[in-house]
Amino acid sequence: MLRAGLLWLSEQPRVFAFVRGNGLARRFAARFVAGETVDDAVAALKLLNAAGISASLDLLGEAVSGAAEARAARDVYLQTLDRIHGARADGHVSVKLTQMGLDSDEGLCVDNVRAIAARARQYDSFVRIDMEGSAYTEMTLRLFTERFHPEFGNAVGVVLQSYLRRTERDVADMIARGARVRLCKGAYKEPPEVAFPAKRDVDASYVRCMEQLLERGTYPGIATHDVRIIAHAKAFARRRGIAPARFEFQMLYGVRRDLQHALRREGWNVRVYVPFGEQWYPYLMRRLAERPANIAFLLGNIVKESVRLS
Repeated sequence: MLRAGLLWLSEQPRVFAFVRGNGLARRFAARFVAGETVDDAVAALKLLNAAGISASLDLLGEAVSGAAEARAARDVYLQTLDRIHGARADGHVSVKLTQMGLDSDEGLCVDNVRAIAARARQYDSFVRIDMEGSAYTEMTLRLFTERFHPEFGNAVGVVLQSYLRRTERDVADMIARGARVRLCKGAYKEPPEVAFPAKRDVDASYVRCMEQLLERGTYPGIATHDVRIIAHAKAFARRRGIAPARFEFQMLYGVRRDLQHALRREGWNVRVYVPFGEQWYPYLMRRLAERPANIAFLLGNIVKESVRLS
């Protein structure tokens, strides 16, 4: 019931219009979204860099309706890469294939991603190809392995989700290819034949995949806020003699900022995913709807951080 209500709210333009004009709602959103413009995103990037933290900028929006919208999103990414380079900032970008037009025209999607990856390579930067729901997993990995990675090498990388039953095989394949992987748990609602329904199984899969990537992967991103898994990763790296420079921890903008800074002080590489754009309200509602427990998670982390920083 809660999930359905959140999804319904995410699709209501009148609610969005009201929320955008509500100061309290905007202040809450500002905790987890950098703002609506490229300027906002680059400003957040500079603040993170000042603390020794790198970032990946993510323009909000997915499943665009047509070619014009997909090209407009591509152009924002090109501008973002230009701005990152001009600011001499430590950051790259993260793109969703459906935002590049995958649902309507695969060729258009490929052309848009190629344009972004070419600009990133020009600047010696990087593009992360995000992973969406399981309906897109095979197609995303096919385009990555057949089109993007052969052409751009490790100027592009991909995301794998530990809750999918297939992911250990995909991790082994990406390691063999020398591709850069961001490992996350996954948040979309999936059928049990596709994804592990129990958290303990998702976590166990994450740890198995993480250990493979830490030992044999190419600069993997360990994307989690789970303090037990982070502690396991640090202990595993120390035990196996894996230098901190060989991987990075990744977290979401506004979530466990205390932990982000603590990891950095300990000498670990940290990257923060920074979402921005006008679609911040649907983004927040969909993220909460994917797992309504995220509401308690986010609020709980705000409280934890406030206590630790007080």
